[in-house]
Amino acid sequence: MKSKAQSAPTRATKEQADSNGTLNGINGREPKVKVEDKMDEGQLTRLANGVTVDAGSTASNAPPTKAEKAAIVELRKGIIHITAVENDRQPRSLVILTGLKTLFQKQLPKMPREYIARLVYDSNSKSLAIIKRGYKVVGGICYRPFPHRGFAEIVFFATASVDQVKGYGGMLMDHFKTHIHHTYPTMMHFLTYADNYAVGYFKKQGFSKDITLDRSVWAGYIKDYEGGTIMQCTMLRKVNYLEKADLIAQQREAILTKIREMSKSHIVYPGLPQFQHDASGDMAIDPKDVPGLRESGWTPTMDANTRTIPRNAEHNFMQRLMTDLQGHPLSWAFLQPVNGEEVVDYYDVITKPMDFSTMEHKLETNQYSTMDAFVKDAILVFDNCRLYNPESSIYAKNATKMEKFMKEQLSDYKERES
Repeated sequence: MKSKAQSAPTRATKEQADSNGTLNGINGREPKVKVEDKMDEGQLTRLANGVTVDAGSTASNAPPTKAEKAAIVELRKGIIHITAVENDRQPRSLVILTGLKTLFQKQLPKMPREYIARLVYDSNSKSLAIIKRGYKVVGGICYRPFPHRGFAEIVFFATASVDQVKGYGGMLMDHFKTHIHHTYPTMMHFLTYADNYAVGYFKKQGFSKDITLDRSVWAGYIKDYEGGTIMQCTMLRKVNYLEKADLIAQQREAILTKIREMSKSHIVYPGLPQFQHDASGDMAIDPKDVPGLRESGWTPTMDANTRTIPRNAEHNFMQRLMTDLQGHPLSWAFLQPVNGEEVVDYYDVITKPMDFSTMEHKLETNQYSTMDAFVKDAILVFDNCRLYNPESSIYAKNATKMEKFMKEQLSDYKERES
């Protein structure tokens, strides 16, 4: 049986939901951005939402430039390189191909080593590799082109697990699309079998489960495989995928500009004098005197309808912890309920499913009366993952790391409260 490409959160083969290989495009950890000390909390909040920092008319309405992912920084600085390689029997090519073979074998421990070697070294296969420190391979794509049929089959797609938060996977996919566009100008389609956990990643990279390429074009050239989902990507001729981030930024700014023309939400009013440092503590506030409140359409009736039950410090901490868990780089497998149509036997094994979105709903609807109840559900998420997936899989390893992170947060909270 043949292995196939995987998604950023999973490994790089076709039918192994329990292997260690990972693609790294989804939750890449970005370099920290130093913020000017003169910015207060309100300015930082507005900046994060793409709103002008300065309330004055001279401030720019453009959103802040997003920091580059570590993979892009390393590529620009020459720490890593992306190179095309095939078995032309040249020493350099053989060294890189051997590195790719080793990477795929390490990330796909249940795939036959001989099978991986045969495909990587096959003269009909082509590859794109990420290398650093000479010829050390830290990521790669192995594919088979069919120019006369107008498509290519992605066979293996993986990056080293230690680099899974740097964004190597997404960067590699963009370079792969650009490489195909220049090398095979008439080849506009990719097909691959992704394991069921990889579908989400490939969707973000432009792949779809809707196969529009006529079956007569690819049938007989690639095989049908159990345990995987066939997916297709069709490139756009006008898009330079290496400039995708700039294109999206321009589109985002165009949308925000249009919103500002139709909305007043970006207008920042000066603060109330009652909240200044030299204000007395017994000054009353009439809602009618709040700048911008009347302009927003607010009425006293609206205020009465939106009042909620006061929540204690423990509930507030659970909300912060929930946000931290959902935003963690390794949380991708726990964010939503497992799709029973894609992982058909999951609910045969897991009788008490739980996920972060369900926990968030329970938290918002006050279904957690105590911290222990919240923690119990979180541990259930991780226990379910370790029960269904092998101990050596990236899923089980991430569950253990996430549980450790949560317990560290709980420990810090208890120390502060004691």
